[in-house]
Amino acid sequence: MSYAILRNKNYKKENLAGLYKHNERKNTHYSNKNINKEISKNNYSIKKCNTTYQKAIKNLIQKYNMKNRITKQTNLICEFIITSDKEFFERIGEKETKRYFETAYKFVANYKNLGEDFIISARVHIDEETPHLHLDFVPVVHKTDKTGKEIYKIACSEYWKGKDSYARLQDNFYSYMTKAGFNLERGNTKNNEHIDIERLKQLTNYEVQQYEKKSIQKEKPLETNNIELLQKQNRRVINNFNTLSNQYVKIRNNVYMIQKINKKLQEENKKLKSKNDNLIEENYKMQKEIYHLKDYISKTYEYISVLINLPIKSIKKMIDNFCTEFKERL
Repeated sequence: MSYAILRNKNYKKENLAGLYKHNERKNTHYSNKNINKEISKNNYSIKKCNTTYQKAIKNLIQKYNMKNRITKQTNLICEFIITSDKEFFERIGEKETKRYFETAYKFVANYKNLGEDFIISARVHIDEETPHLHLDFVPVVHKTDKTGKEIYKIACSEYWKGKDSYARLQDNFYSYMTKAGFNLERGNTKNNEHIDIERLKQLTNYEVQQYEKKSIQKEKPLETNNIELLQKQNRRVINNFNTLSNQYVKIRNNVYMIQKINKKLQEENKKLKSKNDNLIEENYKMQKEIYHLKDYISKTYEYISVLINLPIKSIKKMIDNFCTEFKERL
């Protein structure tokens, strides 16, 4: 079963130029080796940004007379990455894939009364392994002043107000997409052990840095016969050794933990892949059988039509009436 996937990341002013270049494929080189530049021309916009993201935000501030105090720490853009798995898009085809992203776009425009005007850009990338939508919007909240006049304010923290705001977003997105006719599954949010890989990387990297700091602080050899100085030097060396030893134990434990998590994830992924492959095979067999049954029924109607010299439509109507009467008797 495929999942309805929506992930969010917030961006400050300093990130906007790089974000714009990536989404619009303005860069010459990319660190992501999965990008196939030869088909980048097939990427398309559901909503195109005809200027830079920074200028687009400036235009919105002027248009809606926003009185925000913008600082370096202000989150100006929220970006949703909306997708599913590769097999899902291959199964539904190009036309339905386009409808999937257009439906997701409508969801975001209406969610929390955001409004389509505050969506800066909605760009579909199909030049990577799995199609996905980069949807960038300004987190604007709608309020009223004392006179009842509507005012607009860029407030990322208010847009995401509440501890369960992200979970509610996921629930609403899943509900919206399934009602639109997409056969998807909502990820399990309860009793689900999830550890952020980036956090583990940062944690391990921090310990490595501390280890390296201690390692480069080498003691210079003392050329003296003073027993007191030598003893002091010895105590310092022992303390440094103990510190380094503790740091090593922490790094080793973190590595073991990552390896354990990775092994568990690989096993789960293998099981899910096997289950998914079986479901696809069963679905294929059922569709094939349905096709044969439809063909058989169609040919049966034709044969009966020839035998009793009646149009196929009349025969079908007679059978439908019989089935209806039979159900009523039951």
